[in-house]
Amino acid sequence: MLTHHLRTHRSDENLAREGQLAWQLAGIAVDPVELDDDVVEMVVNRVIDNAAVAAASLARRPVVSARSQALAHPVSIGGDGATVFGADAARRTSPEWAAWANGVAVRELDFHDTFLAAEYSHPGDNIPPIVAVAQHLAASRGLTGRDVVRGIATGYEIQIDLAKAISLHQHKIDHVAHLGPSAAAGIGTLLGLDQETIFQAIGQALHTTTATRQSRKGEISTWKAHAPAFAGKMAVESVDRAMRGETSPVPIYEGEDGVIAWLLGGPDATYEVPLPEPGEAKRAILDSYTKEHSAEYQAQAWIDLARKLHEEYPLILDEPSRIESITLHTSHHTHYVIGSGANDPQKYDPDASRETLDHSIPYIFTVALQDGTFNHETSYDPERAHRADTVELWKKVSTVEDAEWTRRYHSNDIAEKAFGGRVVIRLADGGEIVDEIAVADAHPLGARPFAREQYVTKFRTLAEWVLEAAEIERFLDLAQRLPELGPDELGGLTITAAPGALVGVEIPTGLF
Repeated sequence: MLTHHLRTHRSDENLAREGQLAWQLAGIAVDPVELDDDVVEMVVNRVIDNAAVAAASLARRPVVSARSQALAHPVSIGGDGATVFGADAARRTSPEWAAWANGVAVRELDFHDTFLAAEYSHPGDNIPPIVAVAQHLAASRGLTGRDVVRGIATGYEIQIDLAKAISLHQHKIDHVAHLGPSAAAGIGTLLGLDQETIFQAIGQALHTTTATRQSRKGEISTWKAHAPAFAGKMAVESVDRAMRGETSPVPIYEGEDGVIAWLLGGPDATYEVPLPEPGEAKRAILDSYTKEHSAEYQAQAWIDLARKLHEEYPLILDEPSRIESITLHTSHHTHYVIGSGANDPQKYDPDASRETLDHSIPYIFTVALQDGTFNHETSYDPERAHRADTVELWKKVSTVEDAEWTRRYHSNDIAEKAFGGRVVIRLADGGEIVDEIAVADAHPLGARPFAREQYVTKFRTLAEWVLEAAEIERFLDLAQRLPELGPDELGGLTITAAPGALVGVEIPTGLF
């Protein structure tokens, strides 16, 4: 890896293209280096993972809304259009709207892959816009599954490299500001565009996808699922404009009125961004990890610890009156974003939105502790959230920052990087239960790491309610052959709901 030194430059310094981060990112996108086999394997896993969580969300209101918006638009004349999750594969729309609808479906349940460092991210959000463009232009450009894999690997590489170095949330900027550039670069790799075009697309994508973090604060709204889909849609449109010769603000990161100076660390801030050298394999996807449970990633390990305690202490933990308090000693991020350190009363409110509850570690830990399991639907059911014994115990759960767990959270050593912590359960009789967990069971270093078998099982489990058995097998066969797919097969990278499965789902109306 090489390190790109990033700082603000005055306009009269005339920072050359070669010194700009966006140009370096575009250089990664055009690098023809071959992909390692384990990277290809993981790309296939994540395509399956995305489809799994999308299938589970097909009847949820934000997904229905986004799908209806997309299907209100015809196929643009520049290609054959792209498919929309849930709809018949023959029903296509323009690629930016397919990216939008599929992006919402993938993100709605907060159930796909993650990478956490200086910034947090869901790099699987790169997949919908890249696949949408591939389907749209497959025939005219002769695009193959191998091209799709290469584009996805670029998207992951760039988003994860940015997340390793540049904190957005510290300055209350939403993390999708790293997604717009990465998705634009991934589309550039897919299409084999030149460095100048990708450079302009990255700048436009960043400029149009920078927003505040209020979408993940307090009463969290349905925009949480739409934000990454919007970034993907903007990436598609940015590439289109750049291909037509349109330019972007330059230098987008380093300018004296640019992103670093006014949205992030300020005119004196510096960042050290790790990037692969020319000819170096793009392997960042292997640093990311998926979810076994539908909740914020920092909650994954805590759910696993809670279900372990449920099995070990059933006679103690089945009655809230036996418990005086539960304290989760954890990282700065977990405490201040999904813990009591956020000072969001909504995180303790049984009437809070589903989006709020999946970012409330006090609620999530309570339910997992009581039930010994965690489900993407039943664990968030309003009746479940209002259960008297749950509310009583929930109010007793708090988080505190622990310096050691914060250090491990930010460690660059994969062997010690951790997203869990230590729990102290004080009992009414004066006793204590103390335990800890570093990483989730599904993490590569966890008790039961996810591999192809687990990704396939996750898809089957989440899709069986809405897809026919033959459709499940068709998609799994196609997805696992992704690197060998020809142009005529890329349209099959979608899922079609079984006849009648979505009957009764109310379709909202709007402008389109």
